[in-house]
Amino acid sequence: MPSIQNRFVIALVSILVALAAGQVRADGQESRELRTPKPPDAPQIHGPKVYGARPGHAFLYRIPCTGIRPITYSASNLPSTLNLDSKSGIISGQAPDKPGEFLVQLEAASAVGKDSRPFKIVIGDTISLTPQMGWNDWYTFYDRITDSDVRRAAAAMISSGMADFGYQYVDIDDCWARKPGSKDPVLSEPARDSQGNILANARFPDMQALTEYIHGLGLKAGIYTSPGPLTCADFEGTYQHEDADAHQFAQWGFDLLKYDWCSYGKIARDKSLAAMQEPYTKMGRIVGDLDRDVVLNMCQYGMGDVWKWGRQAGGNSWRTTGDLGLVPDRSLPGFYSIGLANATHSEFAGAGGWNDPDYILIGMVGNAHQPESGARHTQLTPEEQYSYMSMWSLMASPLIFSGDITQLDEFTQNVLCNSEVIDIDQDSLGKQGRLARKTDNEFILAKPLDDGSLALGLFNLTNTPRTVTVTWKDLGIAGKQTVRDVWRQRDLGSFAASFSSQIPPHGVTLVRLIPARAQ
Repeated sequence: MPSIQNRFVIALVSILVALAAGQVRADGQESRELRTPKPPDAPQIHGPKVYGARPGHAFLYRIPCTGIRPITYSASNLPSTLNLDSKSGIISGQAPDKPGEFLVQLEAASAVGKDSRPFKIVIGDTISLTPQMGWNDWYTFYDRITDSDVRRAAAAMISSGMADFGYQYVDIDDCWARKPGSKDPVLSEPARDSQGNILANARFPDMQALTEYIHGLGLKAGIYTSPGPLTCADFEGTYQHEDADAHQFAQWGFDLLKYDWCSYGKIARDKSLAAMQEPYTKMGRIVGDLDRDVVLNMCQYGMGDVWKWGRQAGGNSWRTTGDLGLVPDRSLPGFYSIGLANATHSEFAGAGGWNDPDYILIGMVGNAHQPESGARHTQLTPEEQYSYMSMWSLMASPLIFSGDITQLDEFTQNVLCNSEVIDIDQDSLGKQGRLARKTDNEFILAKPLDDGSLALGLFNLTNTPRTVTVTWKDLGIAGKQTVRDVWRQRDLGSFAASFSSQIPPHGVTLVRLIPARAQ
């Protein structure tokens, strides 16, 4: 291990090299370059090109679209059971009763231009055809979450413009229910009413009114519980009330359920695979039979190789690792170890079921080790934040931001709201990027896309600038490729057999390789 003196010298050299390359400002702070171009004034439709819903269920979708308002929306070949509000861009109604596909063309027009985008609605048994996108309160509010916090977050998803790029779920995590044994009158028992229905604590006076507010914005609402008697924070769980609670959540109007292992470890008969699967298979069956589309996010930290059976258990996404917020930073920030572990399970992800490496923790975010200390600005460097978002998008991960959405600065929005980066995550082919190469100094993720192009992330794991090269032979492709810088949204030129990029410390070059047209 290098001595303290040697480490200091290495760090000083790294700073000098980066300063010379323009990656660090003269005051020693890493440059917070805003790589994502501002969207044009004219309308530009974003979001997935494919969307799944179950027959006869309530349907809600807000068309993600940037541009100067007012914008007028229209759609051709929309099912007759659905209605589009031309002013808000919100599609609502009831999904058709019979399975089928509807090839819809979305259109948006304003005084300065117009745009269109294909949108395939698939009516059938499978929902979550692309990874979930949204916000979860945990790493901002922990056990202090309230109804008003959630409402402000939903409003901020609209006002910040995040919803215009496809973010739609507003998810309540732990601590909304009552807490058995608590002496706090706001949280205290009874945890259930005389009929056994679960009760929210006094911080959430009317769950149905809350979801109606969220839905009124064209957004979706998520809720949390555990298969055990108690949640991770010792609030009321769903054990022996699974069916009643799932129906209660649906009646309240929730669209996503995060199902967290927690105290079920005390209920499980043993550590066998069957015991690990049992509560999730049970809830998966219940949720699948509800008269409402509810995405099931299975949170059990990768036990029993959940990626191999999560889909069969009824899950739409499943955590593959422990909590990212609890992973200590060592030579690299914790998201690298979490992400690289998740990256090894690419073959198990696809339409309807996704590997989940946990939330995006940038911007103003809480300290999981000291929740009471409040939110602080992320300790990740700008380069690390671009790497984080690039990894999650290449891995077709759920893009769930868990920082303070009401305190978004320009840089954080720049990282979260790049339409071409999000398109990689939401690509309708549904492939998770695979590790094309991994060494101690670098790694490459490659993700095939539905238009025949290949998304490619070149990552530098070292503390100094590094040139990373990839050949078409490495990737199993051939012929000239147009290389497009996805973060900066510009073409870099045509390359015959390889591509190289000098990458800052802990940085990334994210590109698309587009086969050149035959001459």
